[in-house]
Amino acid sequence: MPQPIQSTPADATAQTNATASTARRSKARYQILGLLAVGTMINYLDRTVLGIAAPQLTKELGINAALMGLLFSVFSWSYVASQIPGGLFLDRFGSKLTYFLSMTFWSLFTLAQGLVHGIGALFVFRLGLGVSEAPCFPTNSRVVATWFPQSERAMATGTYTVGEYIGLAFFSPFMFMLMGAFGWRSLFYVVGGVGLVFGVIWWMFYREPHDHPSANQEELDYIEAGGGLTHGKKDADSSSAPAASAKSGFEWRTIGRLLKHRQLTGICLGQFAGNSTLVFFLTWFPTYLATERHMAWLKIGFFAIMPFIAASIGVMFGGIFSDWLLRRGKSPNVARKLPIIAGLLLASTIILANYVESNVVVIAILSVAFFAQGMAALGWTLVSDIAPDGLLGVTGGIFNFAANLAGIVTPLVVGFIVAATGSFVGALVFIGAVALIGALSYIFIVGDIKRIVLVD
Repeated sequence: MPQPIQSTPADATAQTNATASTARRSKARYQILGLLAVGTMINYLDRTVLGIAAPQLTKELGINAALMGLLFSVFSWSYVASQIPGGLFLDRFGSKLTYFLSMTFWSLFTLAQGLVHGIGALFVFRLGLGVSEAPCFPTNSRVVATWFPQSERAMATGTYTVGEYIGLAFFSPFMFMLMGAFGWRSLFYVVGGVGLVFGVIWWMFYREPHDHPSANQEELDYIEAGGGLTHGKKDADSSSAPAASAKSGFEWRTIGRLLKHRQLTGICLGQFAGNSTLVFFLTWFPTYLATERHMAWLKIGFFAIMPFIAASIGVMFGGIFSDWLLRRGKSPNVARKLPIIAGLLLASTIILANYVESNVVVIAILSVAFFAQGMAALGWTLVSDIAPDGLLGVTGGIFNFAANLAGIVTPLVVGFIVAATGSFVGALVFIGAVALIGALSYIFIVGDIKRIVLVD
C-alpha cells in the first residue's frame, strides 16, 4: 500500500505564495475615482450656474451686460491667482483635508450668491468661489497619482474630467426648469447645498491607500508597482507630523526652476490651447448660435447639449486609448502625447464652421471639435508623470495657472473680435489657431515624458 505523501514546510510556503499570487485584487481605487468624478461635476456646476441664472438675475438686480461680463471674469482672475497657493496648501496638508475645505468653502460661496441684493456682494462671492475652487484639480491629480498605477492614470483622469461635461450637458435642462419654477436664487441654494453634503461624504469615505478598509495587499502592490502610493504616504506622514511641511523643500525659486524644464512649459502651453476651446463653449457658444447662426432659443437649448455629449465621449475615449497604447508596450511619449496632439489638431477644425450654411452641419463640426478637445484633456495625467517627488501640488498649481489663463484671455479676445467685426468668423479662426499652437507645443517643446529632477 503506497504511503501518503507528506507535505513539507517548503511545500506549504509555495502553496501559500501561489494562493497569494492568484488572490483577487480589490478595486478600492475605483471607489476613490467615483468620489473625484462627482466632486468635479459639482465643481463645474458651481462655477457655471451664474450663466444659467443670468437672464433673471440681471433683471432683478439691474445689472447691465458690461457688469455681467465683469462678474463672469472675476471667477477666473481669483481662480488663476490662487493656483500656486492652492498647490502649496495641498503639498502641506494633503489631499483629504484640502479637498474637503475646498468643496465646503466653494459650496458656501455658491449658496451665498443666492442671498445677494447688489453687485458688490455678488462680486465678492465670485472672487471667493474662484479662490476656494483653486485646489480642486491639483488635488485630483495628486489623488490619481497616489491611487493609480501609471498604466491606468489616463483612464482615471478621463473619468473624473468627464464630470465637467456631464454636469453641464445633462443637468442644465433640470436647472432651467428649477429656475422657472422657483426663481434664480433656488439654483444657488440647491447646487451649493449639494456641494456641502458631498463635502461631508468626501470626509467620511476618502482614505489614502494604506488606510482604506477595502484595499487589500494585492491592490496596494499593484498600485505601488505602477508608481503610485508615494504621495499618499507623504500625506499620511503630514497628518501626523506638523513639521513635515518641510518635506517638499519648497522655495519660491522652485517655481522658476520647474518652468525651466521643457516638459512643464510645453504641457502648460498645450493645456492653455485646449482650455481655450473649452472656454469658448462655456461662454460664447450660445451667443454664437443665436447671433451668427440665428437659431431660436428653443433650438439652441436642443443643439447646445450635443457638443457637450460629444466632449464627454472624447474625454473617456482619450483616456482609454492612451492607457491601451501604454499596455500595448508603447512609450509614455506615444501613449500620452498622441491622443492630445490628435485632439488639438482635430479641435482646430472648428474653423470649418465659418464656411458652411447648414446649421446641422455646423453643430456636427462643433461637436467634432469639442469631442477632440475632450480627447486633449489628458494634460493632468502628464502632470502626474513629470512632477518632481514631493512637488506634485505646486507643479499642478503652475499647470492649472497656465491652463486657466484661457478663462481670462479667451472670452476677452473673442469679445473684442466680435465687437470689432460684428462676426464670429475671426473668433473661430482664433480658437482654431490656438489649438494648432497647442499641438505644435506637444510636438516640438514637451520632449520626453519623464519625471523632472531638480538639481541644485
